[in-house]
Amino acid sequence: MKREIKSSDAPKAIGPYSQAIEIDGFLFTAGQIGIDPTTGEMGQSVEEQAEQALKNIMNVLKEAGYSPEDVVKTTIYLSDIKDFPKVNEIYARFFREPYPARSTVAVAALPKNALVEIDVIARRSK
Repeated sequence: MKREIKSSDAPKAIGPYSQAIEIDGFLFTAGQIGIDPTTGEMGQSVEEQAEQALKNIMNVLKEAGYSPEDVVKTTIYLSDIKDFPKVNEIYARFFREPYPARSTVAVAALPKNALVEIDVIARRSK
């Protein structure tokens, strides 16, 4: 059975999608950009945006009853691939070994002119 996840500690969806969907022990999050759910503002630097995007993801995981250790796959979208080392440094603060599998891609543009967007797939630990 498919279950929608909504966290008030992450930005509300800005379109016809869910923050996350849980099905068969897996959680699939929508991409999160660096919007602060309290203020609705987004940081100026890629570091600020990456940190907030990951905080948003952690809040969605928590709402669904998952932890960072349950994350098995992440995808990072960057508006400038030169920002990879900066985002990688922030990312490393949120996950421990064994790290999730990860893809990082450069894109032409992101919603709200964000510099970074991140989504994850998690599987509930047994």
